[in-house]
Amino acid sequence: MSWQDEVDEIERRVDLARQMGGPASVDRQHANGKLTVRERIERLVDPGSFHETGALAGKATYEDGKLASFVPSNYVVGIARIDGRRVVVGGDDFTVRGGAADARIGDKAGYGERLARELRLPIIRLVDGTGGGGSVKSLEMMGRTYVPANPAWDLVVGLMSEVPVIGACMGSVAGLGAVRVVHSHFSVMVKKTSQLFVAGPPVVVRGVGENVTKEELGGSHIHTRGSGAVDTEVETEDEAFSQIRRFLSYLPSNVWQVPPRSDDSDDPGRREEELLSIVPRDRRRAYETRRLLSLVLDRDSFFEVGRYYGRPLVAGLARLNGYPVGVMACDPQQGGGALNAHGCDKMTRFVDFCDTFHLPVVNFVDQPGFLIGTAAERAGTARYGVRAMAAVYQATVPWVSIILRRVFGVAGAAHGNAQGLNLRYAWPSGDWGSLPIEGGAMAAYRRDIEAAPDPNARREEIEAMLNELRSPFRTAEAFGIEEIIDPRDTRPILCDWIEMAYELLPAERGPKRRGCRP
Repeated sequence: MSWQDEVDEIERRVDLARQMGGPASVDRQHANGKLTVRERIERLVDPGSFHETGALAGKATYEDGKLASFVPSNYVVGIARIDGRRVVVGGDDFTVRGGAADARIGDKAGYGERLARELRLPIIRLVDGTGGGGSVKSLEMMGRTYVPANPAWDLVVGLMSEVPVIGACMGSVAGLGAVRVVHSHFSVMVKKTSQLFVAGPPVVVRGVGENVTKEELGGSHIHTRGSGAVDTEVETEDEAFSQIRRFLSYLPSNVWQVPPRSDDSDDPGRREEELLSIVPRDRRRAYETRRLLSLVLDRDSFFEVGRYYGRPLVAGLARLNGYPVGVMACDPQQGGGALNAHGCDKMTRFVDFCDTFHLPVVNFVDQPGFLIGTAAERAGTARYGVRAMAAVYQATVPWVSIILRRVFGVAGAAHGNAQGLNLRYAWPSGDWGSLPIEGGAMAAYRRDIEAAPDPNARREEIEAMLNELRSPFRTAEAFGIEEIIDPRDTRPILCDWIEMAYELLPAERGPKRRGCRP
């Protein structure tokens, strides 16, 4: 007597689950330019590595005690490997009730969150559904309504401080679905086939009278540029999977581990001649920040995050001599590099993220100060600015600043923790102070200038006098800057520093006392 019949029944039910919502629903998914959840998982993870949990969960009907029909739960979850490392992957099955949360059997999504937290594994959410979704329609079946609650949200919040969390917007996601994407360390949207909103067009037109399409309401161009709710937009789902895999390659599996070093080789002593002239002598001229980074960091290692949001600040992950690092740099081609409200918001989130995962930070500084003017004041630049400064001062990871050119005002002063070691190296192009001489002279010498017979001539005379004092060598004479270096030595210095930085990471790692927020 064996259990072969029951084993065969397991296989039969698993096969039914793999059919998802049926051929017609799968065809509609493909016709809309989207992969099914199982195809997505297959393309994201290492081949053959996905081990599913809960495949037998679903809605079954029986006739004469035997299974007559089976509709699987519309959430697929399990453990897989990416580049050989274990991850938890969960995704909505849009072919069953549009992936709506209220169509799930049991809290499979919550189980996935707990799986990731208890096993200390990164979690990837492939979101293609809504929150309550059909909850209004389901009132008829329930015979009542309910007080909303976000299931397993304590786990969702806790995970942010313990393991890498990735949110991928793979379709039109609303409500809880949208929040699941945004509540992450890294998020991605696919152009045209994914949209994200608090509530979809039917609710919006009834609620606030706006008649908009899904793309107009929550397309990737909105959330990767204007709102900053999502980090990256891509052209295809396969590109989204590539971005996810690359993002994870810089990170430890959890905060109890050290970020993994790459075996890719790039000469740590490489000195690039172009660095000697990349910053123009004319202070009014900009330069290509990303080109500068490519000359210093390991070749092709820079992975930019949030490129189109908070554009005065360039931020991303990279490697130095194979070691992962967090990188920030001012972009003088975007408003001179002055930090606006969005740039400050981006800095706060990025610094907190690096601090959470013990990623040393390199800050390339060319900071003229916070953005000024009425628009900047209305945007709350001061509030966002002090939050960014607090993030810098609260960070405990090794930090080094490379001063490329300007360091002005309160924003410039936040290039590092001035009350700590504040390790930094300046280029000969360094230019710093409370205010730039251009414009600052008028504020400081206003009465003198206005009282002169020729105000313009007097202003130019004062600026010429002050310009003689702005040489970075004068600051170095007073030990106001510790080192002025040949720009070509930047990479060798940083590659030497990064080894010390990793040696300084605490042996007893774990979550920060201050939790990480999205």
